[in-house]
Amino acid sequence: MANHKSSEKRARQTIKRTERNRFYRTRLKNITKAVRVAVEAGDKEAALNAFKVANKDFHSFVSKGFLKKQTASRRVGRLAKLINKLSA
Repeated sequence: MANHKSSEKRARQTIKRTERNRFYRTRLKNITKAVRVAVEAGDKEAALNAFKVANKDFHSFVSKGFLKKQTASRRVGRLAKLINKLSA
């Protein structure tokens, strides 16, 4: 257990950050899964709608500092590639 004021504060901050990061990590997985499920089902319209949400949310995660810019771009690019295969 923390013995100093500063270490108590660090412990509190770590708990907050862990919860926040868990939320973003879960959201990221669910967004990606929604696009992949729609692509596997062959539903292009649902895939495009899910992709729009994914694109917006991934880039908002960049502004919040959860993802790096290039990581978000790479993930969005991979999802776009899946959708383009669907239409081909």
